[in-house]
Amino acid sequence: MTLGTYFDYVILPILTLSVLLVFVRIAKGPSVVDRVVALDVMITIGIGIITIYSIRQNEEVLLDVAIILALIAFLGTIAFSYYIEKQKDD
Repeated sequence: MTLGTYFDYVILPILTLSVLLVFVRIAKGPSVVDRVVALDVMITIGIGIITIYSIRQNEEVLLDVAIILALIAFLGTIAFSYYIEKQKDD
């Protein structure tokens, strides 16, 4: 089994299934915190998918996109947590 077939037949289906399960959590999340964490996990899975696609297509520029997306996800999570913390104080 080559690395390409391993990506195509094992890793990408697992990541796709993970995105679907996380989407269910976003839709059903009982609280805002659950939805924020699920959104962060979904972005992380998307970064994995972009990375695998970058490796498969030998497109190094997509790794920069993945890094920027990770930074935006991190800052978004920090902003949501700050917002939730401020709501508790009020």
